[in-house]
Amino acid sequence: MPAERTIDATTGEARRRVASWIARYAPPEGVPDELVGPDGRVRPHWASLLDTLGGLSREDIDDRFAAAGRRIRDMGVSYRVLGETKERTWPLSRLPLLLPQAEWREIAAGVAQRAELLDMVLRDAYGEQRLVKEGALPAAVIAGSPDYIRPMSGATPPGGRWLRFYAAEIGRGPDGRWWVLGDRAQAPSGAGYSLENRLVMARTFPRLYRDMKVERLAPFFRDFRAALAKAAQQKDPRICLLTPGPFSESYSEQVSLARYLGFLLVEGADLVTSERKLHVRTIAGLKRVDVVWRRVDADWCDPLELNAASHLGVPGLLDTIREGNVTIANMPGAGLIESRALLSFLPAIARRLLGEDLRLANIATWWCGQDEARDAVLASLEDRAVAPAFGEHLAGFPGRRVALGAEFDAEGRERLTDAMRARGMDYVGQEVVQLSTTPVWQDGALVPRPFALRVFAAATADGWRVMPGGFCRVSDRLDVRAISMGAGAQSADVWVLGDRPTDNSTLLPTSDDVEIVRMVGDLPSRAADNLFWMGRYFERAEATLRLVRSLCNRLTEADAPNYSGRQPIERLERVLLAWGAAPTRDPRLSAAELALAAAGGTETAGSALSIARAAKHAASIVRERLSQDIWHLVRLLEARLDDFSQGPASEPEVLEGVEQSLHILAALSGLIDENFNRVAGWCFLDLGKRVERAINACRFSRQFADEGATIDSLDTLLELIDSQITYRSRYLAGAALAPVLDMAVLDPYNPRSVGFQVAKIEEHLSSLPTLRHDGLLEAPRRLAVKLRAEIEVANAAELDAAKIFALEQRLMSLADALAARYFLQGSNAAHFEEPIRLA
Repeated sequence: MPAERTIDATTGEARRRVASWIARYAPPEGVPDELVGPDGRVRPHWASLLDTLGGLSREDIDDRFAAAGRRIRDMGVSYRVLGETKERTWPLSRLPLLLPQAEWREIAAGVAQRAELLDMVLRDAYGEQRLVKEGALPAAVIAGSPDYIRPMSGATPPGGRWLRFYAAEIGRGPDGRWWVLGDRAQAPSGAGYSLENRLVMARTFPRLYRDMKVERLAPFFRDFRAALAKAAQQKDPRICLLTPGPFSESYSEQVSLARYLGFLLVEGADLVTSERKLHVRTIAGLKRVDVVWRRVDADWCDPLELNAASHLGVPGLLDTIREGNVTIANMPGAGLIESRALLSFLPAIARRLLGEDLRLANIATWWCGQDEARDAVLASLEDRAVAPAFGEHLAGFPGRRVALGAEFDAEGRERLTDAMRARGMDYVGQEVVQLSTTPVWQDGALVPRPFALRVFAAATADGWRVMPGGFCRVSDRLDVRAISMGAGAQSADVWVLGDRPTDNSTLLPTSDDVEIVRMVGDLPSRAADNLFWMGRYFERAEATLRLVRSLCNRLTEADAPNYSGRQPIERLERVLLAWGAAPTRDPRLSAAELALAAAGGTETAGSALSIARAAKHAASIVRERLSQDIWHLVRLLEARLDDFSQGPASEPEVLEGVEQSLHILAALSGLIDENFNRVAGWCFLDLGKRVERAINACRFSRQFADEGATIDSLDTLLELIDSQITYRSRYLAGAALAPVLDMAVLDPYNPRSVGFQVAKIEEHLSSLPTLRHDGLLEAPRRLAVKLRAEIEVANAAELDAAKIFALEQRLMSLADALAARYFLQGSNAAHFEEPIRLA
């Protein structure tokens, strides 16, 4: 039975509400709990939180929780389980984990001490190796680890630090003290998710967050960024966050960190080494990289010296590092300290190197590479957990990470014993860990659930700075010993409760000595490529939806008596089929069914839904450059078009859905035009839109304004280019071929005409950097200037389908020239000339 709970509340109703939440709260026997102390009473800091929540009605609490879920979706916070292609929405727990300031000081001091110790271990392992020579550490613990990167032996990192960003997995032991469960140095994840959790929770309960004096995260990130900048020893260093790419499990977090810290998010293909220096490929040529925050595992960093199959790394990167020409956080090889084998030796190493005991002890570990330790583990196997000494999977037991000795039957125990005696160095025995519990909100009440906490530390000029909070994972089951975000766990915000009100710290610099810059950063070629195609996909989706809308409108009109305008319907169907927006015409497929397939079909690459998904993929690669509002609308467009794939719909239903999708695209266009900074990134986004719109205008003109076109077809063209009102205001007579073609192709004042797009394309190209020193125009601009001049002197009366088709082909050649000049094309992307700008 649960112990009696007592809590003070401001009103009787609030008191009754809180009492109902905790009435059945029952942590497992002998397991520490965050909410309830050993005396069975609610801890004071939790009492304050529950007292405030108790003053809210059930409806208000539900509304706040629902708003938190919407914020997570709107912010695009997500993660991906290994092996899955679709992202999952981030699972945020409704309650934070609360840690009093006094307790946090002990945790922070222990994590900082451990980070310093492990940095010293790495320095020794890749340097003098005194620990091995003097018998403090078996050589097999170093050499036997797959994370020991031999090519880095003897390397001296800039500033002497192997570790610059460290994380410790901690849990509360049976006696209530915190223990280290493991170390993370390869590419620690979670800090960005901690930041996203904080943004959501602070907006969900702003008063509660303020009143409880929660320590802020911004100073930690500010100091980390300043430390990386200082390590570069450059006035304006270029700092990159190296990501494995959009299919990384934590890509959303990497995007968030790059955006928040102002780092350049790059993939391996964006980087190139030359003369033992690291450069990023940009639209202005190669630019020197000073610092890299690495989120790619070391083995994949350099295909020349490490994993030759890697497409994530940079050939020659290790040579650049050894020369000291780039600062890496963390150095390749830092993952060595993650091995469980090292845990059994750390207490003695701490006394040897630091002259003091570990402030945060790790769980008891015995490395079975030593006969005495192995025999001791086998003798007490029923009470031990057996884990891999190196890596994540238990040798001889595929798919298992940790095995409890008590769970083995006689055959399994014998097989494990034989394996440990044959190659004991692959195994460690560990104390069986029972995680402590924290309250989570479930069905209108609080229930205890096991949790683990990841705490982050950053190396700064003043020593190690520990993030006041961390990345907390909470299990969805009461008996879980190991937690993974892919196994139904939630993440909780971590509130370190200060002794006094906190300052409103941000990442803004405190010094006034900051040089003003208006052209921020250099645009990587990969980012330019994806922004360009993002613009094209948006415009292509809009063109497809306009075709579907026009078809639905004419199908409605076709029901009227004596309707004779069959030509535009047939031509609209023909264009949709030719574009691959709908499957090959089945005689049994009605025009309305064709329209539905073109809007939300999943079997064709040209449907509006497929195009929207392609736009979302391109946007995901440059997500750090997009506002949350833009990303929300990108996701909303896909979701709205996906509704079409759920089943049959009538013409009015299709028409309504198409109109709503076009409104979303209009909102996207407005956000991009009004809120996107007019730097190179916006130029390429708008270039993509202009190129696609010009090509589509040519195609529409050829299909609906040929010599055999009826007035209805000409009206359809005006509708597709959104120019009916303008045409009627200029011409009192009905639609005529030459005026309609002039408006669609040549009119420089019509934002939907080919001529207008070409003029904008030429203006964009004139503002982009050039690599030529001879004053001659580069290929893309040369094509654009010539095309603009020809359109300006052209006569609409002389336009025909052949000339418009030739114009369309030249626009496609211009797009190819843009790609050849500005986007990644392999080794020929390495340009070294100093860029200049044309007036």
